[in-house]
Amino acid sequence: MLGQGAKINHPTHGEGVIFGTDGDFWRVYFRDVGEKSIAKAYDLWSVIEAASDPTEPDVSDIMTAMEHVLDDFTDKLRGDDRIEAVEMGDRWDGGSLILQPADRDLKTKDLPIESFFHKIVMTRDRLRVLEAKLNANDKLTDANKVELQQYITRIYGSLTTFNVLFRYKEDGFVGEKK
Repeated sequence: MLGQGAKINHPTHGEGVIFGTDGDFWRVYFRDVGEKSIAKAYDLWSVIEAASDPTEPDVSDIMTAMEHVLDDFTDKLRGDDRIEAVEMGDRWDGGSLILQPADRDLKTKDLPIESFFHKIVMTRDRLRVLEAKLNANDKLTDANKVELQQYITRIYGSLTTFNVLFRYKEDGFVGEKK
């Protein structure tokens, strides 16, 4: 049975895990190609492992599995020197990020800060790849490149709040310099 947590095998993308829905689409994470949205009506994949209870997914299990896959992927990239190892500040080791809704009757979300930091680093690295691809694109005019680069710089600026998590200042985000 399909649902969040189901493991599937896609004929093109390979093995993946359904981790969410978006209207008429499943959100699937594939180890080799990342996240994809695939129509719920799609029937050319095979189910490797059915969802245990598609109405009540255990999101923490899915998140843990995703973190393991991302850690494996990141370790492989580090081995090839395609991305650099980035360290979190010592004071955050073993810490938690606690999200408390304004309504105290609602459940809080407690996330290991290492997981959050990993996502911040991945965002930074993906922005750098986007920036490099933008600058290397031969179909964009210089004016287009400058305009798009300004948007990326503003994104970096919006993310400087998270620089407190980095062990070394030079690993963090740098926004627009005045």
